[in-house]
This record gives sequence, structure tokens and C-alpha cells, in this order.
Amino acid sequence: MTEYVRYSVVIPVFNEEAVIQETYQHLKQVMNRTDASYELVFVNDGSRDNSAAIIQGFSAKDERVKLINFSRNFGHQIAITAGMDYASGDAVVVIDADLQDPPELIPEMIAKWKEGYDVVYAKRTERKGETFFKKQTAHLFYRILQASTDIVIPVDTGDFRLMDRKVCDEMSRLTEKNRFVRGLVSWVGFRQTAVEYVRDERAAGETKYPLKKMLKLSMDGITSFSIKPLKLATYLGGALSVSGLAYLMVIIYLKLFTVSTVAGWNGIAIMQLFFSGFILIILGLVGEYIGRIYDESKGRPLYIVRDCHGMKKKERRIKRIV
Repeated sequence: MTEYVRYSVVIPVFNEEAVIQETYQHLKQVMNRTDASYELVFVNDGSRDNSAAIIQGFSAKDERVKLINFSRNFGHQIAITAGMDYASGDAVVVIDADLQDPPELIPEMIAKWKEGYDVVYAKRTERKGETFFKKQTAHLFYRILQASTDIVIPVDTGDFRLMDRKVCDEMSRLTEKNRFVRGLVSWVGFRQTAVEYVRDERAAGETKYPLKKMLKLSMDGITSFSIKPLKLATYLGGALSVSGLAYLMVIIYLKLFTVSTVAGWNGIAIMQLFFSGFILIILGLVGEYIGRIYDESKGRPLYIVRDCHGMKKKERRIKRIV
């Protein structure tokens, strides 16, 4: 294999032994049809099953397969970042290992790239095999994110996309810890376009984004690109304060100028609980931003690589720009 690589495919992996063989075969078939040099960069994000051993077996037989093993689980977005750091192709494709995103879309992305686009992202027109709750919450999240940020983050898109080398180089300069990769790709700019597709069910295994992780990713997306939640808290706090003052004026008026009594200590208790809850929510929101400042101030690396397979020594260095 020559050192020159035309296309890199980055595949983050976490406990995917049930599907990884099929993923490898599928990607290899698609990339062989491009008639260009390519590499498959698997990033093992601290898997506890046999995923790493299986991929290492691929690498032993296929020099186009490269494996990066993290020292522990650092998270899906960090695994994508590491794969982009180590990829050496002129164009880099990011795709999950579960085959929900069809590798057959990659040639169409490449065609758009050859037309002059620097980023080609896949936009979902339908999501098969997902619950009504997940579909609706995902739909809501993308709309809230779009309304909250000053940059255009395409709705109904995931991390499945192709990026030009210069985009990846710029991404390497971004060092924030709580990463939302699809948002960062939009932030760096360049010419971007979409290709549409229907997202299939997982080929095997379980989802790696349960509700807890989805909520964290949503919070990372919103807080990384907007301070509007803090501004909204200010506006709501002001509105509630004015409402409280108006209610106080009503009470004083009734006390001084009418024979009516202010009934309903239950109502007062409810209002107190409401205001207390609102204050705690605002404190929690401020805490989210402060926590992210704290994470950034520690200056720790985004990830630690335990070992690599299928790479030459000069390829094993961490290429992150600081």
C-alpha cells in the first residue's frame, strides 16, 4: 500500500462485536468501488467486549485497516475527534459502526466533494426502528438548537458526513472538552451541502445513546454554541418579578381600600414553591456553564491512546494542533 491515502473512513467503536464484522465487509465493498486508495480508521472507545480483538484481526490481514485503542471510554464525540486527528486522507468520512447510516451513500458524498463542496453531511428523511419518543425528542432538540444558536446547524443530521482535509485540520485547532462535533463542523464554515437518506435500524447490538447520553449531548450542543439560555433566565426572572410586584399591589389595595380579605395561604405557598423551583433551575443552568469553564481550565488532553495497530510509527503521533 502506498503512503498516499485518498479517502479515510473513521469508525468510532464501543461494544460493537455483534456487528463489526459486517461493518468491515460492507465498508470494504463500498470503498473498493471508489478505485482510489483508502484507509479504515477504527477508534476503539474503551470497549469491554471483543471489538478491539476482532478489528486487530482485520488489521493483521488488511493493511488498510487501522485501529486506535483508547486507554478508557472517552465518549463517542471524542472518538470521532481522535479518528479525524489520525486520518490522513484528502477527504475524511465519519460513520458509526452500527450500519444505521448506509455506507452506500459514501460515493454520493464523494461526488459532491469532487464538485467543490468541503463538507457533505447526510440528512435523515426518515428514522426506522426508533421509538416515537426518541423521534419526537430528536425533532424538538434540533429545532431548539437552531433557534438558540447564531450559526446554522442543519436539522435532522448526525455525525455521518464527509469532510475535506482542510476542514479536519481546522477542527484539530478546536480544543473544547464537551464536544458537539456536528456543531463544530458548522462553526468552522466552508462550503457545505447535504445528501438525503433513510436511516435504517441497527444491524445488531444495542444503542450507545440511551436517554442519559442523549440529554448530555443535547446540553453540550446548546451550551457550546449559545448563551441564550442564560439570557432567557434573565427575561423570565424579570417577568416573574414584575408579576410578583403586581400581585403585591393587589394585596395592598384589597387590604387598604376594600373589606375583602386575601384568602388562600395555599396559593401563596404554591407561588413560593414555584419561585424557589425557578431559582434552583437557574442556578443549575449557571452551574452547567461554570462546570464547562472548569473542564476547560484544567487543560487535560481530550483523549489518551493506549496503543495503535496497522499504523507506521510516524502515523502514531497525536496530530492534534494546540
